[in-house]
Amino acid sequence: MNTEHVFAAPGKLNLFLHVIGRRPDGYHELQTLFRFIERADRIGLSVRSDGAIRRVNHVPGVEPDSDLAVRAARALQVATGCPLGADIRVEKHLPMGGGLGGGSSDAATVLLGLNHLWGTGLDRAALQALGLRLGADVPVFLFGRNAFAEGVGERLQAFDPGAAWYLVLTPPVAVSTAAVFASPHLTRHGSAITITALSRGWRHGWGRNDLQSVVRDEVVEVHRALSWLEQFGPARMTGSGACVFCGFATEASARAALAQVPEGLSGFVARGLDEHPLRALAAD
Repeated sequence: MNTEHVFAAPGKLNLFLHVIGRRPDGYHELQTLFRFIERADRIGLSVRSDGAIRRVNHVPGVEPDSDLAVRAARALQVATGCPLGADIRVEKHLPMGGGLGGGSSDAATVLLGLNHLWGTGLDRAALQALGLRLGADVPVFLFGRNAFAEGVGERLQAFDPGAAWYLVLTPPVAVSTAAVFASPHLTRHGSAITITALSRGWRHGWGRNDLQSVVRDEVVEVHRALSWLEQFGPARMTGSGACVFCGFATEASARAALAQVPEGLSGFVARGLDEHPLRALAAD
């Protein structure tokens, strides 16, 4: 039996998300600050000698052929001409479709893990280019550092947001990213910032999520979660939701807030990471 190697696929928070324009191709120009968190999916990878790529467990609502983890393995195989295959086990701990980047993180972890296990030797830049073809959030997980991001999220500069713990609430609702970006109520021309200005003025709770007001007006569960969380400080939606979060200076204060979560809301506490746990697997 092939040995299974288990790798972490951490979630991310958008500490802010500004929409600063719309491109001719219809995509939006963004500026955001990505923060990795300790809460993570777990990806099991076993090398196969026959070239087959299989997901070996059931993931509710995600067919194997549409799973970003499976697509990432196939993309790496094609890009490198590798004759090896893999069995992939996806153990979900991040809520799907909540804005925590779980699918993108799973894909990045498969690319990092199999590039290492297969010995295909792609460097970080090549992995990021491959990841961008899978989704706009995949490159930051391959970049491996908390990052100020521009473009559609692919132009990355390392940024240290400082130590923090986060209470993340997970409203039981799905939010359509495409519908949010298509909303006539979305602000599309916010002021751009520079990383120099961000470095001078950064503090937790700074900035905004331009998607938040659209979702808050239309999704009562997100509005309720934000309204409750705001008693502890600036509350923010991550990505296009539905998950929302607030930063805390200590684990104890975050857990004290979690203990007060009212009936009908649920969530978890997670430490902010300094870098991706698998960053050392790729060469710069």
